[in-house]
Amino acid sequence: MTEHTASVCVYCGSRFGADPAYREVATTLGTALAQNGWRLVYGAGDVGLMGTVAVAAQIEGAETFGVIPQHLMKWEVGKRDLTTFIVTENMHERKKVMFMNSDAVVVLPGGAGSLDEFFEVLTWRQLGLHAKPILLMNVNGFWDPLITLMDHVIDQGFAEDSLRGFITVVSDVDQAITALRAALS
Repeated sequence: MTEHTASVCVYCGSRFGADPAYREVATTLGTALAQNGWRLVYGAGDVGLMGTVAVAAQIEGAETFGVIPQHLMKWEVGKRDLTTFIVTENMHERKKVMFMNSDAVVVLPGGAGSLDEFFEVLTWRQLGLHAKPILLMNVNGFWDPLITLMDHVIDQGFAEDSLRGFITVVSDVDQAITALRAALS
């Protein structure tokens, strides 16, 4: 019987963003995933925060599992030197393959794509389709407006209070690793 390697799916931007702290956190997270013996599952891009987290994980010897749709191969510069590199037909298939091959999700700063991925796994959790931990890495308050919006949705009666409990908000990699260790052990 082979031992299961825990896999952490990281959703993040294909750009670096305005704050240098985003890039630093992506590097630190990729390194920490490797140091904990966890596999990185991500969108297979070699640009922005996506490429940063992958390179950091690779440098430390982590397994890397990347999934990219054909139409983004040039735009996101598909990173072909991963342990596993999968090209899908579309975004829906990409998200499904990434999620099915992970045990937890960490959301770093990002744009519309990262929000789409976050809300999809959050909705699936709300519907009882999974119980995987979802961590929101709130680097320098990046996700504060999103957290406020979620609280507003709950306050206005469009979701139960339990919705907020489906995510763990962390402000740094140390908090994220502590939460992941507790969830994945």
